[in-house]
Amino acid sequence: MPHKPQIRIPAIYMRGGTSKGVFFRLQDLPAAAQVPGAARDALLLRVIGSPDPYGKHTDGMGGATSSTSKCVIISASSVPDHDVDYLYGQVSIDTAFVDWSGNCGNLSSAVGPFAIANGLIDPARVPRDGIAVVRIWQANIGKTIVAHVPVTAGQVQETGDFELDGVTFPAAEIALEFLDPSDEGEGGAMFPTGNLVDDLDVPGVGRFKATLINAGIPTIFLDAAELGYVGTELQGAINDDKAALAKFETIRAYGAVRMGLIDSVGQAATRQHTPKVAFVAPPQDYVTSSGKRIAASEIDLHARALSMGKLHHAMMGTAAVAIGTAAAIPGTLVNAAAGGGERTAVRFGHPSGTLRVGAEARRVDGQWTVTRAIMSRSARVLMEGAVRVPGDVLG
Repeated sequence: MPHKPQIRIPAIYMRGGTSKGVFFRLQDLPAAAQVPGAARDALLLRVIGSPDPYGKHTDGMGGATSSTSKCVIISASSVPDHDVDYLYGQVSIDTAFVDWSGNCGNLSSAVGPFAIANGLIDPARVPRDGIAVVRIWQANIGKTIVAHVPVTAGQVQETGDFELDGVTFPAAEIALEFLDPSDEGEGGAMFPTGNLVDDLDVPGVGRFKATLINAGIPTIFLDAAELGYVGTELQGAINDDKAALAKFETIRAYGAVRMGLIDSVGQAATRQHTPKVAFVAPPQDYVTSSGKRIAASEIDLHARALSMGKLHHAMMGTAAVAIGTAAAIPGTLVNAAAGGGERTAVRFGHPSGTLRVGAEARRVDGQWTVTRAIMSRSARVLMEGAVRVPGDVLG
């Protein structure tokens, strides 16, 4: 029986923040995959190696974790006053599903470098030495991200001494500004229920205080103590506990309904990327996954977040935006965990270390809004060339 040869597609494998993904220029994709739909999803699933019942991604570019099962499509921007459009796909590991419902804040840091290196930015706007400013349209959620990318001798500078907890080696610092990151789309206002704290009833699980917020990414914040945790948990404490994972997924489903993101809890399985669920606690001493000791005095609070059904090894960039935003607003669970009061920046502890994020929040006509959130990440090209997928993937 004859078989179609493999398709060769130009691509770059990049680390951005604490995530990795396969980056494509839209124009380099096969024609059928240049538009949203089944063909595009099938292609990206095969690139990553999903669905994989073994949970290893042996036959693909994925790393079998939520942080490494990602694809990005970049194109010249369709929106005025922006340089590029950035579309992000979170690829499920064990099901044939690509979630386009949200952004990846970590991979956002790689978009500017990719755009400069691949000729999507006017060379006249790239300094020989200095900082190149790239305005990114995040097409999944319709928001603007401004990346400040270091350039040396006309090329993106990737090496440096900026250290990011959750990433083994230092690199060059890339500052990101998430402009107007609150989501006023599907879920309505930044606080879709109108409350800073809600009572969330979860049948069969319990009743919990929750801050439901659309900022960076829709997120359900819970109090660690109310869940029976101390807030310093590492991945094994959650991910090795099947009952705990099931409980968090049930909470996520009911929270998504409460936020207006889905109509029924049964739809949560088709929206795995959003919302996120996280729990927070006041600062206390702890030991990170790498064995580093962090004193309570070094942080404002603890935060742990789940992504695609598992506790994240560090912190998603978009969830960090949600943390920074919620921390800036007195009355939220996040703000309370940080000690209350008004603040424009917060440093929180996560399983791999600490992260600082700033947010400018204000109240307008009785409604909270956030003008921007700021944090620093790093990015690096890991491999460039082409990916290959079997030719029958597109039918």
